[in-house]
Amino acid sequence: MAFFYALPGAVAEGLIWGLMAIGVYISYKVLDIADLTVDGSICTGACVCAVLIGAGCPVIVAVLAALLAGILTGVITGLLHTAFGIPSILAGILTQLMLYSVNLTILGGKSLATIDPRMNKLLLNMSDNTSAIIVMAVTIAAVIICLWLFFYTEVGLTLKSTGDNPDMSRAQGVNVSRNKVVGLGISNGIVALAGALLAQYKGSANINDGRGAIVIGLAAIFIGLSVSLKIKPNFVVSLIGVVGGGIIYYIVYNFVILLGLKTDFLKMLSAIIVAIFLAVPYLKNEYFKNKKLIPPIVNEDGGEEDA
Repeated sequence: MAFFYALPGAVAEGLIWGLMAIGVYISYKVLDIADLTVDGSICTGACVCAVLIGAGCPVIVAVLAALLAGILTGVITGLLHTAFGIPSILAGILTQLMLYSVNLTILGGKSLATIDPRMNKLLLNMSDNTSAIIVMAVTIAAVIICLWLFFYTEVGLTLKSTGDNPDMSRAQGVNVSRNKVVGLGISNGIVALAGALLAQYKGSANINDGRGAIVIGLAAIFIGLSVSLKIKPNFVVSLIGVVGGGIIYYIVYNFVILLGLKTDFLKMLSAIIVAIFLAVPYLKNEYFKNKKLIPPIVNEDGGEEDA
């Protein structure tokens, strides 16, 4: 019964992290860049939102400011990668390290900023999970529609082509460097938006909120795509699947906690989930290959060789 009582909270938090995973999807799947900035940018979004709300700013203004701050973090990573020739994964790590100091400064040197839901009219809060689920569903729907419209514009299509084949895109006159900067800005903007909503939901922003965010994002992506690709492999379905992956991840996460797993092992659980969903497609292919379920190729001599 405790699991069913905890289910609405797991779904609400899963939707928030599913939104974050959409941002990771843009960088990881669309741009083909493993961007580690997200561990810092989600915290930046949370810190900016919490501090502005605490200073008396309207919630919408605080959320928009968090979104812009996230876009800026992605642009910095993109410029480090494209303008200075730093490998993308290292550029993300460098930005993430810088953001720790930036986030600490935003919090005024403290490690925590709280938001009182009784004093502020928030978009969502963990005291009302039903309302939080509705708000997150509407927000995610709006984000997916905006991304769908954007990625079918000329700029969006060239951004997709940049991730698919940067050399061919460059040969066709596409500004690959600009597209990477734009894509990383969009990606981290969405991540920071999720951070702003997470801070409101929890009622606080912590300097360590972003630790392991990339792992959760990847877990949501691989869980969601393993399901959504069986339905219809298009952009919108994939994004919906990623959100579903976030929900599934947090339901499993809460279930394991209720079973009595020590909190010390939760990060390891996240890593194991990602490893499993990464390994399953490979192991499945190896299994089918070893079982000779793939028809053999007949060579010129009439013999057979593996496909």
